[in-house]
Amino acid sequence: MEKFTEITGTAAPMPLVNIDTDMIIPKVFLKTIKRSGLGVNLFDEMRYDREGNEIPDFVLNQPQYRDAQILVAGDNFGCGSSREHAPWAILDFGIRCVIAPSFADIFYNNCFKNGILPIPLPQEQVDVLMKDAEKGSNARMTIDLEGQTVTTSDGETFPFEVDAFKKHCLLNGLDDIGLTLEKGAAIDSYEDSLGQSRPWV
Repeated sequence: MEKFTEITGTAAPMPLVNIDTDMIIPKVFLKTIKRSGLGVNLFDEMRYDREGNEIPDFVLNQPQYRDAQILVAGDNFGCGSSREHAPWAILDFGIRCVIAPSFADIFYNNCFKNGILPIPLPQEQVDVLMKDAEKGSNARMTIDLEGQTVTTSDGETFPFEVDAFKKHCLLNGLDDIGLTLEKGAAIDSYEDSLGQSRPWV
């Protein structure tokens, strides 16, 4: 998993509440078990018409937001089913951070396991960040995980809270497999001792 320390980039404004996982990645795209390739279908039903043409008014189809690394959204982001394809699609598009007043619990935890930083902030602070994002690609926001701050293009800074263990995993690029591999020496030692004491196992 790619490490997350600090990013400075364009933030896309999406002031919708209750954006569920089916909106993020519709169920028709859940056939794959690969984490890559889903970015093109992120928000598919909002991004494309029935003929597969881009809908110009949708935020991620606008030139200034095509390379957005940050998403500023409404309350209860990621609600609905627990599909892990939702963070896969967000990350594959290139978004590393989602800011909203609140998140669905399962989606929130899945983000950390896939290298995405979800930041819950009070509504009034999200409103400020939403207005900053609406300025387009010239307004670049900075997310500092080590310092736990979000800084607007105008220099206004908001602190955020994050679980210490989840922060450690993001800073070091550790998913569940990476965490297990960190214990590789201890696992090898245990298997060696087990083989000697219980060779029939």
